[in-house]
Amino acid sequence: MLHTHHATFESFWVSTVLMFVALVYLRRWVRTRGLNLETVAGWHAASFLLGLLLIWIATASPLAALDHAMLTAHMVQHLLLMTLAPPVILLGMAMKQPVQGALQAIDRPLQSTPMQKIGGALARPVLCWFAAAGTLIAWHIPSMFLLGLQSQTWHGIEQASFLASGLLFWWPVIQPLPNSLKWPESSILLYLFLATLPCDILSGFLVFCDRVVYPVFLSSPQSFGLSPLEDQQCAGALMWTCVTVVYLIAATLFAARLLSPHRAEERSILQFQSARSTVRTDPQRMEAV
Repeated sequence: MLHTHHATFESFWVSTVLMFVALVYLRRWVRTRGLNLETVAGWHAASFLLGLLLIWIATASPLAALDHAMLTAHMVQHLLLMTLAPPVILLGMAMKQPVQGALQAIDRPLQSTPMQKIGGALARPVLCWFAAAGTLIAWHIPSMFLLGLQSQTWHGIEQASFLASGLLFWWPVIQPLPNSLKWPESSILLYLFLATLPCDILSGFLVFCDRVVYPVFLSSPQSFGLSPLEDQQCAGALMWTCVTVVYLIAATLFAARLLSPHRAEERSILQFQSARSTVRTDPQRMEAV
């Protein structure tokens, strides 16, 4: 495969970029704690660094060199970039001070009206769902899959799209920014359930298909004693199990947060404030009339 000749260079620059991001994040995190600007839990930083580590495993570790030889290795990459790394990264980004400090240089453009409209559109659960499902299906079409194996450029685009769509998908669930979700919070449970359907269809097809869907693996040497068909079935079963377990855990935690007494108290306060503001504005409207 052509892209395997560039594996060492790709691993080097990916590792460099991830290390730079980790150092910037830790610098802001340490400064925040030193200035006592905000009480920051250490698990936030650990979560963010764990996400970077998962990205490194998927793109720059020895695992990345196996994706051209085993469909299971490719599936592990896909799961790390779309299902596991994005939620833990967004949990780490829930800290206000490190994120804002790292984005001060581009804060003004982000606050512009066009960028706010774009951000509001991207935060819609429907768009996030279709972006993740479309990315998943598109890159597992045999012709697109082969393109990612044969071209170094398209291979990088494939991995970047997995990560970007994963971050987009998990954004409404994690909600790293306050009040970023405009939809009812209870709709996220349906959102997570529906997200399992494309994964179940694809993984079920790979598991129960009686032929090798991606013939490129027929010429690859057997790894770990698996035939190409057994490798395909293992990849499908891995995707089926991992996605189901992760989404089930996320839905359980989200439901527990919705039913917690603290969340119920917050909703009551918001409803009271909304009713109070309505009462205040009614006399003004009557005077205007």
